[in-house]
Order: sequence, then C-alpha cells, then structure tokens
Amino acid sequence: MSDEAIPEPDRVEGAPHPRETARVIGQGAAEAAFLDAFTGGRMHHGWLLTGPRGVGKATLAWAIARFLLGKPADAGGGLFADAPPAPDRLDIAPDHPVARRISALSEPGLMLIRRGWDDDKKRLKTVITVDEVRRLRGFFGMSAAEGGRRVVIVDAADEMNPNAANALLKLLEEPPANATLLLVSHQPARLLPTIRSRCRELRLAPLSPAAMAEALAAAGQEVPGDPAALAELSGGSVGEAIRLARLDGLALYAELVALFADHPRLDRPRAIRLAESAAGRAAEARFDLTLRLIDLMLARLARTGATGRPPPEAARGEAAMLARLAPGPAAARAWSEAAQILTARARQGRAVNLDPASLILDTVLRMDETAGRLAA
Repeated sequence: MSDEAIPEPDRVEGAPHPRETARVIGQGAAEAAFLDAFTGGRMHHGWLLTGPRGVGKATLAWAIARFLLGKPADAGGGLFADAPPAPDRLDIAPDHPVARRISALSEPGLMLIRRGWDDDKKRLKTVITVDEVRRLRGFFGMSAAEGGRRVVIVDAADEMNPNAANALLKLLEEPPANATLLLVSHQPARLLPTIRSRCRELRLAPLSPAAMAEALAAAGQEVPGDPAALAELSGGSVGEAIRLARLDGLALYAELVALFADHPRLDRPRAIRLAESAAGRAAEARFDLTLRLIDLMLARLARTGATGRPPPEAARGEAAMLARLAPGPAAARAWSEAAQILTARARQGRAVNLDPASLILDTVLRMDETAGRLAA
C-alpha cells in the first residue's frame, strides 16, 4: 500500500490527527508541570503521559515535540538580564518551519513509534514490534552529529510487545544526549515497572463539559445536543465524544434509558427495533456502540446503588430511572454481577459470530429480568 492509503493507528476516525491539533485544551496542569521542569532545569529524558483514552495525551505529546524542536536550546531562561524570558505556553507559531515539518511527518529531529502495517495480512499489526523500536538506533545514529534536541513519541506504549518494551527500556536506561522520549499510555499498569520508574509521569484528567465543547469545536465537530451529557457519556474523552457524535450516541443512549423508564412494563417491540438497528454488516459500528452504552448503563446503575445518588444525567429521565432500579447497596451488587455476566456473554457471542440483533435483545431482556428480581 502507498503511505497515503495506510491507516494511522493513532488517529480517531473523523477527527484530525493529534499532530494536526494546534493547542492542548483542558490540560493546563500537565502543561504547566512540564514547563516548570523545562524552565527550572529539571528536564527528564523520559515522560509518561497517562490518563483515560482520548483526553489529549497524544495532543500534549505532539505539542511538547513541537515546543522542544522549535525552541532554541537556551529558551528556558537564565540568571542573566539578556536571557530570553521563560516560556509559559507550549504553543509555537503554526507557520514555524518545525510545525510544518512535524505536521508532514518530515521533521528529522522527531521519530514516531506506533503499530506498523502488516504487508502479508494487509492490516495494521496488533502490537508494536521490536523492529519498530530498533529503528531508533538509526535515528539517533544518523542525527547524533547534527546536534540539537531529538524527540521520540511512542503511541501507545501499552501496545509494545515484550521484546519491544525491553528494547525501549535499554534506551531509557542509557538515553542518548539531548533525547526526550514521550510515552503515551492509556493503561500504565501494563508497562514494565522498570519503564515506569525511569519516566516522569504527567497525568491527564477527563475534560470538563466546557473544555469538551471547546476541544470538539477545535476538531471541527458539532456538539449534538447537551455538551454536559456528551462529556458524561464519553467520560471526558474527546476521542470517545467524537465517536458518540459520529454515531448519534446521545440519541442511542436516550433510547436505552427510555426502554427501562417504565419498568416493569418493558416495551418489547421497541426493544426489538433497537436490536435490529444494530444488525447487518453496515451497522457494525452501531452494534459496538450499543454494547458499549449498555455496559455504561450497567456501571451507572451499580454506581447509583453504591453511592445512594445517580450521576449527572446523560439523557432525559435517566436520574429517576437509575434511582428506581438501583435504590441501595444490594441493587448495586446485583447490577455489578449482571454487568460481569452480560459483558462475558457479549464477548462470547461476538467470538462465535452470534447474530447482533439476537445478542442485543438477549442482553436487554436479561437486564429486564434483573430489574424485575430487584423490584420483587
């Protein structure tokens, strides 16, 4: 395949790539922590960017890369009057040569490590292999004589296989001069403890509704409905919010809520229509989203019973439905157990290619049975 035709594993469908996002939104604390280390002369060679998927970790990594490669070596300020002022933002001008080269993936001071393309199977590899990490030998070898900073982005570090992780560990243990490694990690617990110990962590938080709306606007996405509901369902993840917006996820979740709003009177024809809307090859994305939203509803039911109050509404009438179906700790345990069982059944059903409509309808009916037992 040509380079243009190969899909990018670190891009959310329908959204700009993080390297094309000019500004980090809603992560001021992480941005300030990095700048404090930079201006204070405490720059670490390894940085671990953690937090939920889609909250801006990769966007921050690319912003740091642009900043480091676009700023002069003495940009951190100093003790002398003629020293340049310490920067207080990671932004560099969008027309800066480094920014343009990074956007085109042609910056010689930057190396991106991500899942590669499998020519035999004609698809992206499922892991980052050691061959990808070994490319860094040539990167540092060829660029060593040029001087200046060198930046590596690994997205996502969780996807490295054991050989790749061990190869990267060696670089972290003996980093080349002027090298900065930025590791994007959705699940840092999956990384080798020795990798985590050799990196400084920048923890990113879920976005607030206001930051979510701003980030979606910056990505060219219209907010379908209530921004607060979208932030609630997406867990503060811009990537997940874009998926929800693209597949009309707010309306789909509202339909799930409506199914159980009048329990014990489950509208079976309505449940069948919902299940059938996720059937067929063309509806595969909606099928995945329906299962994801069912899992989310089960988790919100368990949370309501455990805390004694429902979370902020993600659909009209949801708070009343959650409070009625999960009135206390016993209900919380029941919904938690149901979530484990139904998630396992859904996973098994997908593994054996069970009809999507049948799988979703069966899941809805079993949720209805759980609600009935609790009511009794």
